[in-house]
Amino acid sequence: MTKEEALLKAQNICAQQEKCESDIRKKLLDWKIDPLHVDEVIENLKETSFISDERYALFFAKEKFNFNKWGKIKIEYSLKNKQINSALIQKALEKIPEEDYELTLQNQLQKKLKGIKDTDVYVIKSKLARYALSKGFESGKVFDMISEILEK
Repeated sequence: MTKEEALLKAQNICAQQEKCESDIRKKLLDWKIDPLHVDEVIENLKETSFISDERYALFFAKEKFNFNKWGKIKIEYSLKNKQINSALIQKALEKIPEEDYELTLQNQLQKKLKGIKDTDVYVIKSKLARYALSKGFESGKVFDMISEILEK
């Protein structure tokens, strides 16, 4: 595949779905593009605004929070795996409204609580905590919210 063909194919992919630099770099290498041309294609895509790690981070954080109900830790970890700059990750996480974040955590814990059949308070707390932590919520918020929910 030539550099021009790779550029066109990458532009088509980026036009259909938001991608980050590392996603496109991986695709280009999978297509066996000459490594010298990979950087040129990436630069062209950046200059023409087909890819933007900042835009990707904002989109990713919003989508994973709203639809997958992920916490900030899991979102941050996933973005780091995509080699997104830490400053861009923090900017994306700050866009998540704190009120919505806590409400989502509360709703997720209440939904999980309904499915727990155990009556032992320690087992219930343990299951709720494990669930919320696996979703990527911060431990301090998780334990505070569990206490709040179980008091009601």
